Amino acid sequence: MTSKQYDIAVIGGGIVGTATAMALAKQKNISIVILEAESKLAAHQTGNNSGVIHSGLYYKPGSLKANNCVTGRKALYKFCEEHDIAHDQCGKVVVATDEKEIPKLNDLESRGHANGLVGLKRLKPEEIKEYEPHVTGIDGLYVPETGIVDYNQVTEKFAEIVQQQGGQVELNARVIGFKKETDGLVLETT
Repeated sequence: MTSKQYDIAVIGGGIVGTATAMALAKQKNISIVILEAESKLAAHQTGNNSGVIHSGLYYKPGSLKANNCVTGRKALYKFCEEHDIAHDQCGKVVVATDEKEIPKLNDLESRGHANGLVGLKRLKPEEIKEYEPHVTGIDGLYVPETGIVDYNQVTEKFAEIVQQQGGQVELNARVIGFKKETDGLVLETT
């Protein structure tokens, strides 16, 4: 059995694990490893989602979720630009299909403005078709700050940066146990 020693072990090689490791790897004089149970990074939730970069439209203004979403969206677009990761700030259209849905659309527009979204635009039925030809609605809201990205690529870049900072990525390393010792933890992996 091979034994390796690190100051920090991050368990999980999805976007949360690799982003955490990347932030920690910026510290000087620490050794860090990402332990991923699968044969590749982003094998579960991160690699199997819709790839949406959320704008912050839906969250209660002033809430931690709203603030994190807006801050995270801006940071992600910047990161993608800096690291040549393909992404598209394509926007999205939210529609009301009957009169009962218009108050909810009004609420979403208000939330969007309160959360600092720029460029929100109300759409008449014919304008909806200009953005989304196969969508029908009686009222719409265009949200230009929504986008898409391949989170697999983002995760891979996070891990690459960890490695450039001297960190390690161990694939096929499922944590199956741990033991507390006086100077830290001993993790047992497959």
